[in-house]
Amino acid sequence: MTQGIIVHGTVGEGFEAVREEFAAFVAQERDDYEGQLCAYVHGRQVVDLWVGEGVGGDSLYGVFSSTKGAAHLVVALLVQDGTLELDRKVTYYWPEFGAEGKSALTLRDLLAHRAGLVGTDAGFSPAELADDRVLAERLADQRPFWRPGTNFGYHALVIGALTGEIVRRATGRTLQELYEERVRAPYGLEFYLGLPVSREPRFRSTQPMLPTAEQAELLAAQPWGPHTLTAIAFNEHAAEPTVLESLPNDRTVRAKGPASVGGVASARGLAGMYAAVISEVGGKAPLLKEDTVAEFGQLHSVGYDVVSRGHRSFGLGFQATADAWHPFLGAGAIGHSGAAGSQAFADPRSGLAYGYTRRRFAFPGGAAPENDRLARAVHRAALASS
Repeated sequence: MTQGIIVHGTVGEGFEAVREEFAAFVAQERDDYEGQLCAYVHGRQVVDLWVGEGVGGDSLYGVFSSTKGAAHLVVALLVQDGTLELDRKVTYYWPEFGAEGKSALTLRDLLAHRAGLVGTDAGFSPAELADDRVLAERLADQRPFWRPGTNFGYHALVIGALTGEIVRRATGRTLQELYEERVRAPYGLEFYLGLPVSREPRFRSTQPMLPTAEQAELLAAQPWGPHTLTAIAFNEHAAEPTVLESLPNDRTVRAKGPASVGGVASARGLAGMYAAVISEVGGKAPLLKEDTVAEFGQLHSVGYDVVSRGHRSFGLGFQATADAWHPFLGAGAIGHSGAAGSQAFADPRSGLAYGYTRRRFAFPGGAAPENDRLARAVHRAALASS
């Protein structure tokens, strides 16, 4: 239990209960807890809180799969521009992708995690996982693990490399370059796909999960073996199996910003990006038009995920956040969670944009459980203030 906690930062009028909820959660955590919470409503920052020794509102964390939201915002912008077409075959942009029975797959199905291309038979080395170009080259030659388009499963470590290669073929630019140019730099967001050396002093390395005895027993009883779809998707079958929680602690991963898992951000950066997606921020029009947000937030893959072995919900590149995590949100909310516990989303119907980070890897992985109570408190205040 955390004693004498100090919640730093500010909340807007009408959001005082969010600070109280954050403090109540932290009081139940370990003494070494550190994390951040930020939210915008209709483009105005209303929550900016942080807790932990040595932590500031500008501290930076590895946000794992929350990175996928930034990556697929770039794809959405290119679709909106007309540079990419969702129902074109992937091979239109990337002819080599058609090997081994993948030639009929569309960009839409790829974004909805329906490619069946969650990894390779031999797995990836740590250096390969940090390099989207190498991942794409390896995956182009791989036979899919199910017939493309007939099922869906979470492409955890590779979806950003696959969509990123399409971006590169269509534009001649990397997804990371376009994100920096069109999203991060114009808004001054502390959400990086490729962390500059100058920002390294603000990075807080991810700490390992410390499960209780009961939680450790549950983790030890995982039902998948070393050669299952789940193991392949998380690269656990490789010669050097991936230890997920260590990924952002590798400077090569932080520097290259692989588009599936390599992002580094503060809660301000996460929430600020989603605010810019749906709202006017700093005098700039929303990044995405309403029709584009609706298209990418529309349910595409819902039900039993053959990789995660449970219920999942995806739009296009984004998680369908209302169904996947927070049922109190409006239909069409888009976002993505990250393995250590981060969460970020935009709810167009309430105008809410939310970002949360934490340093220590949360049990059991994915959006940390506290996100439900924190997001609910912010959403409640946002509705009351509108």
